[in-house]
Amino acid sequence: MTGWVRTRIRAAIAAGASLTGKRFGLLVASSLVATSGIVAAAATNQPEASPLASILGRSLAAERTAASTPTPLEAAPEPTPEPAESSPAPVAHKSTPAPEPSAPAPAPEPVAVPEETAPEPSPEPAAEEEPTKEAEQEAPPSKPEAGRIKHVFLISLVSSGYQAAFGSGTASQMPYLNGTLRPKGLLLSNYSVLSQALLPNGVATVSGQPPNKATAAECPVFTSFPPTSSLNKGGVISGEGCVYPVEVFTFGDQLEVGGFSWRAYMEGMANPTTGAPANCVFPGAEEEEKPATGGYSTRLNPFTHFHSLLDLGACSTNDVPITELQKDLKSEAKTPSFSYISPNLCSAGVAGQCPEGAPNGPAAADAWLAQVVPEILASPAYKKDGLLIVTFGGVNPPAPPAAGQPAPAPPANPLKTGALLLSKFVTKGSTDAAPYDPYSLLRTDEELFGIGQLAKANGAKVKTLAPELLGKSSG
Repeated sequence: MTGWVRTRIRAAIAAGASLTGKRFGLLVASSLVATSGIVAAAATNQPEASPLASILGRSLAAERTAASTPTPLEAAPEPTPEPAESSPAPVAHKSTPAPEPSAPAPAPEPVAVPEETAPEPSPEPAAEEEPTKEAEQEAPPSKPEAGRIKHVFLISLVSSGYQAAFGSGTASQMPYLNGTLRPKGLLLSNYSVLSQALLPNGVATVSGQPPNKATAAECPVFTSFPPTSSLNKGGVISGEGCVYPVEVFTFGDQLEVGGFSWRAYMEGMANPTTGAPANCVFPGAEEEEKPATGGYSTRLNPFTHFHSLLDLGACSTNDVPITELQKDLKSEAKTPSFSYISPNLCSAGVAGQCPEGAPNGPAAADAWLAQVVPEILASPAYKKDGLLIVTFGGVNPPAPPAAGQPAPAPPANPLKTGALLLSKFVTKGSTDAAPYDPYSLLRTDEELFGIGQLAKANGAKVKTLAPELLGKSSG
């Protein structure tokens, strides 16, 4: 575990070395409290002192105590003069090797024993002591294990309504999703999002945190939660903001601590200045995001909103352009345990985000699926033990009626979008009408990998698909 922490600290240093201005300030300011925040959470008996916090806390504390290891800020190299700020996008760099420890002092030479001296009889071995209660508490919990599904792919789109996706006949505007994929998978016919906005659903899917006023407004300004925010007994953070404090963990944190891998693949994610592909792109502190029409946006990338991923370099390492997906799919060894895949604003199906004359809304999302999904289904990892989830992370507002036509009646549940699961472990062409939501997706993913639940995913009424997918239940 200490190796995991060391890797994350080095990644944070490397990420910090590539940043300038407000973006560097965001990383450094939060990194100053990252270690102490996690250790403090693990040292208390508050709800945030979960097994994950305990593992991170003990590991980070050991790193500090063992050899007075400097904090990420102290370990950073001396700043060098740099040109005017040009790239607000943090790009992962190679890790800087840790300094070699000093050589230990030579041990004293043994004292010679005279030959005439008879050897002392060996003492009887002492009875093996029972481990103390304190020692049992210090022992790290056993690592989780995945069930028969070991690779999960989650695609997040934008819905124009349940009928536009899964309606019968000509009602569906997504023939590939509804006509080609649906007969091969399990339809969640009563899946609903938490909000029409994109960001709060993405946040809930990867952390279990509920929408707040800022995320429901799509976070026009990249603001952090106030210092007075705290976790309640259920692990939900109080207050509102766009960048969650370090003690708020994500599914990515859980996977790394559990020994699994993850990656987020973002279409169009690039350095806004140079246009070159870049990792973990997000605005600076208190800055406004101005995405290009139809392009990449942090509204589609929830991983850029958590200090637990930003401060120790996990975002810079694992949040990558979608061009990396095709490379990783070529072999099972390179395919992460969990892949979060997001198209850009046009390809996701956001209304009005595509060029004039091109497919728009659900038609654009369906065309994108027809390009990407076959590569996933043909990959060695999916064929062996994979699960593909095609879900919706937001809802377009209703389209205005044509001139002279009355507005159609609103649907009974405007947040109902449906979702589709494909795997050799699901019944083809089946339907599950139970109520599911983003918390259900998180809980299902956590249980597939043997991991405990975060925040709202641990709710008593949250439905999970894991038992059926793991072969432990018929439905």
